[in-house]
Amino acid sequence: MNKELRALTDRLRCEAVVEGERAVEECERLARAAGPEELAGVLSDPGRPLWARELAAYRLGVAKDPRAFETLVLFLNHRDPQRCATAAQALAALGDPRTARAAAALATNELRVAYAGQAVRLLTTLRAPESVPALIATLERRLVRNDPYRNVALACVAGLGVLGDRR
Repeated sequence: MNKELRALTDRLRCEAVVEGERAVEECERLARAAGPEELAGVLSDPGRPLWARELAAYRLGVAKDPRAFETLVLFLNHRDPQRCATAAQALAALGDPRTARAAAALATNELRVAYAGQAVRLLTTLRAPESVPALIATLERRLVRNDPYRNVALACVAGLGVLGDRR
């Protein structure tokens, strides 16, 4: 188990503890032994807890299984920054051509700007044609006095620097 998966499993195990010992065992099993079909089933089963979906989507994403895409995009826009970061990492590994368009839509959605930081960072990582226009659009909206989302503006500036755009 690599260090990213171990850190994710440790975090999600803490959530599973609330549900009891069986949930903790399931968390460990999903992290280690579950195959792609079982993981995909976790994503489509309406009764599964959030921690199980996150673990399954992450494992499928880093394995480049496209069935994880929709769930990972939902987690990229989640209010929990750790879930957003996990989703961004898995989406970058997934390599789905729809990822840049989805990240750009999330980064530029003014109603969800509080959760846009990871989408902005993902756009920088992807270096897709959508990246620079989305970063500029997001940054322009943040250039107002006393904007509460300064961290998103700083992520845009850093991303534009990495991408080599002088604007």
